[in-house]
Order: sequence, then structure tokens, then C-alpha cells
Amino acid sequence: MHHFIFPTKDTWISSGSNKVTGVTETDQNFGQDEILEVKKVFSNNSFDYPTRALIEFSGPEFTELSKSVANGTIKSNAKYYLKLYEAQGNSDIQTDYSLAVQPLSQSWVEGTGKFGDSPKNTNGCSWENRSNPTGASATAWGNGGGKFVPIFGGVSPQSASSQTFSNQSPDVEAEITNMVNAWINREFKNYGMLIRFSGSQETDSTTFGNLKFFSKNTNTIYAPKLEVRWDDHLPCTGSNTGSLIPASLTGTGDKYIYMTGLKDSYKEDDKIKFRLKVRERYIQKTFTTSVQDATGSYIPEGSGSYAIKDVATDEFIVPFSDYTKISCDSKSNYFIQWLNGFYPDRVYKIIYKLKFDDGQEEIFDNDFEFKIKR
Repeated sequence: MHHFIFPTKDTWISSGSNKVTGVTETDQNFGQDEILEVKKVFSNNSFDYPTRALIEFSGPEFTELSKSVANGTIKSNAKYYLKLYEAQGNSDIQTDYSLAVQPLSQSWVEGTGKFGDSPKNTNGCSWENRSNPTGASATAWGNGGGKFVPIFGGVSPQSASSQTFSNQSPDVEAEITNMVNAWINREFKNYGMLIRFSGSQETDSTTFGNLKFFSKNTNTIYAPKLEVRWDDHLPCTGSNTGSLIPASLTGTGDKYIYMTGLKDSYKEDDKIKFRLKVRERYIQKTFTTSVQDATGSYIPEGSGSYAIKDVATDEFIVPFSDYTKISCDSKSNYFIQWLNGFYPDRVYKIIYKLKFDDGQEEIFDNDFEFKIKR
């Protein structure tokens, strides 16, 4: 399964001054911006200062995730990924660069500011401060720019997690499994994470970058996500399949997949078992004294998988992967999907893939659509 939760809070922080207005940004808050900026600012062809992004996944959704790990619903070997979506394309970044993702060791306040505020808003965290409530004293970071967990997994925080890019989309998909497991196991508190250019790339004069990612305040479907992936499928073998018989996948027949019980809409907190069946598209006529059952077969183990697309954008929300294998019980094939990471008021489409005995694959896009209700 692929499961998603969204940030509790996010922002970005700057260690320099606005080149147009001259306003110092080191104490400025950008907590309500729709964009998270991770960039390096240059002046007269020389490096001037960097910015960083902060994201935290906590609250009820993370608590529920932790409980699901504790009770075994989410397997202990699950993988966790931070996903960020770049907002302006890759026109202003270098071909090769790396981003570091580091766990924070102090709490921080998202704040109420935006980049365009005039006068600037300092209510919330910034490069200098982790909180700065109006009418009260500011609380500084242990060091400017956010304080990291000193030792993480036996290595320096700079190498806690990273992703290297080379001639590819700037969208981030950084594995942070060790970090999330440390939060779940309470090895250190969950204060979220910081994203920046890796190591010396953040301050050198040879690496260029102006990355702008959608924040949780975006009005698009591209908000940051914490994605959980684990293999939850029940093998299509042995007693699991009951009296069903395996479908022939020799490649000589024309297969047809259909779904049973698919509804037009579901609630955004539903956990649904989607059922599907497979048969020959055209059933040959035969003379028999018994009733024929065209639906008593199942997709054999390892031969079927599913994916889910957003209909409006035609983008995969759940891609075909090792974590989207088809399950089977005595009734039929099925898969389970938690819908609380899907956006409400949008239509989604389920797509299936069959792998035949000769290694060939066929995609089944039969308009199996559903909508998420609030």
C-alpha cells in the first residue's frame, strides 16, 4: 500500500536580505506562503546567502500512523518518503546538486507571515528565531537556521537523509525511513525536518539553485506529503483462494477485468477493500448439463497489480510498484486502500496491470472511477 499524510506545519527561512527592498529577512516569517523556497542567492556573481525549508508531520494523523505500526497494521519494514513538488519548473537550477533532509531538535512556530508582507511580519519562526510571538520575547534557535539532532543514526546530521539530482525533475522523493522510525520509537522528539542544499553545496560559489516547492497552503494537489509504503497483500496461493481456480495467463486468451461493489463515491477517512474479478472476455459456448461459472477464477500470485490516478491531471497518486500487489481470498481478488491521504472533491481512477506467463504485460484502464467526499 501507498499511504499519505500531510504536514501539520511548514515554512521557509532566509539568512539574508531582500535584494529589491533591502529589508532584512533573517527575522522575517513566511509561515503562510504557498511556496517553500530552498535557494542560494548570489550578488555580483558571488554567493551571498541560502534559504531553507522546515516541515513537520505530527498531530492526529502521525499519532494514528504510529499506532498502526505498533499494532502491526503497518509493517515494521515499511518505507517512508518525503515528497515535495516543484512549483516553477527546472529553469533556474543546476544540472547536478543534492538536497539534505535533517531532523530538527527544537520546536518551532509556523507563524502568520508571507513573503510580500509590508511591513514584514516577524510573528513565528525565522532564520534567527524558532518563535517570536507578538508582544513577547523571541526564542532563538540554538544556532541560526534551525538546530539539528546532534547525532542521527551514528552519523553526522548532514548525512541523515539526502537526495541527489542529475538532469531530472526537481520534485523531491527522499527516503526518510530511519528518521520516521526514530520518531515512532521515541528515540528523539518529532519536531519535523529541515531541507537545504547538502553540505558545502549550500555555501559554495559553484552550485546554483532556486527551488520553489508547493507548501501545505497551496490550492493545488501538490502539497508536501509523508508517504508510507509497505506490502500489505495477502498471497494468491493455497487456502487463501478457497475453491477459486487460477486464471490462465498463457497469453492466448483475451482477458477481461471487472470490479464488484465499486461505489461512485467514498468518504475521505474510509479504508476500502476494492474487489475485482478476471475472466475471458468472450466465453465460448459449450453444451453442458451443469451451470457455468464465468467468475470463479483469480489472478495468480505475482501476476496482478493496481494503480490509482487523479482523473483531472492524469497523474499517478498510487503508481504501480512492489507495494501494489493484488491480494486474494475465497471470494475474489482485491486490494485495500486508505483514502485519508486523497484530496476530497476529486475523481480518481483505478487501473490494473496483468503480467502474462511469457513476461508480457497488459494495462486495463476500464474507467473504474470514484470520487472522494468530504
